[in-house]
Amino acid sequence: MMKFLKILLFIFLTLIIVVLGGLSYVKFMKPNIAVQEIDVEITPERVERGEYLANHIMVCMDCHSVRDWSLYSGPITPGTFGSGGDAFTREMGFPGDFYAPNITPYSLKDWTDGEIYRAITSGVKKNGDPIFPIMPYLSYGQADTEDIYSIIAYIRSLEPHVKDVPAADPDFPFSLIMHIIPKEAEPSQKPKENNQIEYGKYLVDIAACADCHTPFEKGQSLMEMKFAGGREFELPFGTLRAPNITPHKVNGIGMWTEDMFIKRFQSYDSVSKLKNINGMNEFNTLMPWNMYGSMKTSDLKAIYKYLHSLDPINNEVQKVTFK
Repeated sequence: MMKFLKILLFIFLTLIIVVLGGLSYVKFMKPNIAVQEIDVEITPERVERGEYLANHIMVCMDCHSVRDWSLYSGPITPGTFGSGGDAFTREMGFPGDFYAPNITPYSLKDWTDGEIYRAITSGVKKNGDPIFPIMPYLSYGQADTEDIYSIIAYIRSLEPHVKDVPAADPDFPFSLIMHIIPKEAEPSQKPKENNQIEYGKYLVDIAACADCHTPFEKGQSLMEMKFAGGREFELPFGTLRAPNITPHKVNGIGMWTEDMFIKRFQSYDSVSKLKNINGMNEFNTLMPWNMYGSMKTSDLKAIYKYLHSLDPINNEVQKVTFK
């Protein structure tokens, strides 16, 4: 009997050692993504392209600035570009409290271009810690390398903002899971703009549209329902759900003409067109319409063509449930 108990104890202790060893490996050895030696030349063309991408396609500034929630869709508060501070909290349904960092030269002055590239495309901070994937670095990692260089050039040109942002406070076990999500960038080549469907797909991919417009359950997107809407966001006024943007004629955008699609975006291209809102205590949206509203018409046309090339998915989405 004693021999049997000793064997059980040995097995138990071995399992503990294996588990602790595995957890320690994940915690201290992952992510393991090297920093590339990159020296991005800052040119007017890159800064201009980076400004367009960061403000109207990939909308980096959406999270890394202060949004004015007294207006519909929360446009950026003037003078706060890149200063960070946008919060994603437990109250909103996230596995911890996370804050978009300051990405102006005040915070990035000691970062190399390679470290910034790794952060954007692989989700790894300067110190090697993982970035919470509310930042869609897996999508950004698919962008053309030149487009990422342009964003680096642009954020290097921002006015420094002296502002420190709280550190992330992830819950267990997500504090460990975060370490295995980052991966090496897999850059693609930007298609020619006259290839509208492929170019539209490129824009939709690097804009990470699927992150919000795909149902999200048990910590992951349901990719068989990609773009079918339904992802929930807990806000003070209630539960907001992203709409179906597949070309389903009843529950998606299948009945939208190209002109309707473009006008929907461009109707928010100026802050003066945004309705006054009582913060998040009455219906509002997380969709940064004002930023997307200034996309080039040709880019909006390409996105429309791509979305209408998708298979329609019949998924009826209730836009909001008020508290």
